[in-house]
Amino acid sequence: MLELGYSFVVLCAAAGVALDLALGETRRWHPLVGFGTLAGLVEKKLNSVAANRYTGLLAWSLVVLPIVVLCQFILFKAAAFNPWLGAALHAVLLYFCLGLRSLHEHTAPIQAALQGGDLHEARRLTSYIVSRDTAQADEQDLSKAAVESLLENGCDAVFGAIFWFVMAGGAGAVLYRLSNTLDAMWGYRTPRFLAFGCVAARMDDVLNWIPARLTALSYAALGNTRLAWLCWRTQAPLWTSPNAGPVMSAGAGSLGLALGGAAVYDGVLEQRPALGMGVPAVAADIQRAWRIVFNTTLLWLGVLVVIWLAMEIGGVRHA
Repeated sequence: MLELGYSFVVLCAAAGVALDLALGETRRWHPLVGFGTLAGLVEKKLNSVAANRYTGLLAWSLVVLPIVVLCQFILFKAAAFNPWLGAALHAVLLYFCLGLRSLHEHTAPIQAALQGGDLHEARRLTSYIVSRDTAQADEQDLSKAAVESLLENGCDAVFGAIFWFVMAGGAGAVLYRLSNTLDAMWGYRTPRFLAFGCVAARMDDVLNWIPARLTALSYAALGNTRLAWLCWRTQAPLWTSPNAGPVMSAGAGSLGLALGGAAVYDGVLEQRPALGMGVPAVAADIQRAWRIVFNTTLLWLGVLVVIWLAMEIGGVRHA
């Protein structure tokens, strides 16, 4: 991407975010849906009783690398033909990798249902975005689940893709998003996926390590910074995920909310580590969580613009 110039990076990043906010996820024929189907077929074929980590590595490589290489080839050819065409394709690929508007579309109705007193509808809607059981959840449980989902997916569905877009263009964003999708499909500590999904989980951990910490830092900067830093430092190490811990603890602390704790998965009550400090989440906090994700997106784009301007001024002075 940088071969087109840093100005193209900033322009394409802003265009990709704008497309996502304007259009949202495509209702039909979304590329990630097709990718999920492909990944499911490969998993059924290769994930046998004898499957191990090397089988998982083979499966990951078969479903991710050809797509990334194809994207990079198309981008290279497009840029060689016309730089603006290449830039436009970069922006479109970023758009397909983002889920900023989708996060709002999936969580705002939960808030509306809770505030309207329709607990049944709120439980149904929340079940679409989290893996925990929601059948017996009350308003506080559902609000907490939605806020946690927003904070974590702020990195997974937005900032991670933007980071790798800046680093490696449209193909980098695609690599990140496909890896993140495979982690969501295969990265479970269950007998079926413990060995086979290990590579998918580790790849996602590696690709998310820097974006997660930048996300946590951004959340902290946009809210209660002192409390966010305290929660990040003391609570994140208690989470098994090296990236979800910093993101959610810093986000919860920034919002002044007490998240984490008890949640039911497959009928079993699990006591998860605490996240944040303050008051329990209520329906209105769903909008607050969305706002910090949105503001962090603007912050990241603003930083890119500032770097661009600094480079331009430096170039002029040097000249």
